[in-house]
Amino acid sequence: MPGTITVGLDGTDHALAAAEWAAHEAARRGTALRLVHAWVWRTTDTVYVGDRAVEERWVRNMLHEAKARVAKVHPDLDVTTELLVDDPVPTLVDEASRAEMLVLGSRGYGTLTGYLVGSVSLQVLRRAAGPVVMVRGPRHTTVRESTDEMGEIVVGVQDAGEAAGPVLEFAFAAAAERGATLRAVRAWSIPSVLVWSPGSMWLADQAGGLEPLQKEILADALRPWRQKYPDVDVIEHVEIGAASEVLLSNSRRASLVVVGRRTHDTGLRRVGSVAHAVLHHAPAAVAVVPHP
Repeated sequence: MPGTITVGLDGTDHALAAAEWAAHEAARRGTALRLVHAWVWRTTDTVYVGDRAVEERWVRNMLHEAKARVAKVHPDLDVTTELLVDDPVPTLVDEASRAEMLVLGSRGYGTLTGYLVGSVSLQVLRRAAGPVVMVRGPRHTTVRESTDEMGEIVVGVQDAGEAAGPVLEFAFAAAAERGATLRAVRAWSIPSVLVWSPGSMWLADQAGGLEPLQKEILADALRPWRQKYPDVDVIEHVEIGAASEVLLSNSRRASLVVVGRRTHDTGLRRVGSVAHAVLHHAPAAVAVVPHP
């Protein structure tokens, strides 16, 4: 639904932190907030204390409590809740296609990579047609809540040209809404001779070298968005190194990190190595924006 930010709740503190972040974002944008929980009752062979009615009542209470919590901070915000009786992944993917953005909770970051982003969240990220924002757990959200307006918006710009459009549109709009500085980060490495064509060598020579060429590519990608959002202060950062490491090192003071996810990859849907690294290790909320 245009003009609506949707949050997928699962009863955890991480999801509640996502609801609080989304409420703050909806209040800033002047949009509605929708809190949903996808639920399917399944009987098992094990002894279960309670029944379908008990579990459904718990879910509805969870939605009600989440609504009351965000309404306490944002009393004028238009907040609705809905219990969706269906499997979580296809339900949340559908919600992402209809909302301005889908917001989910993330367990946090560390050295282990298996459990940090839940299996449902990863499947939704791989399939969503719209932006999905992953919000860190309570201890990260609380620290940044009072300084959210001051933190930079950081966007990774590895894909240039038209492919970068949706990602840069999201990042520039977020920076404009917050009055925040936008840091556009592009990483580069010395190309292999096997992929370095005479035409590429000529372009690099015309630009004065490899790094100036990368700066020119970044500047060209940003130019139309600078024109559309002239009030956004932009820092262009080009650095040699692995894309994920360069982006993470520039995200320490960010309030939001924006990365892209290609939708035309063949085979299994995937998030991408850079987005995957940022999702697991960036301390800020991370927006994953699909692009061609």
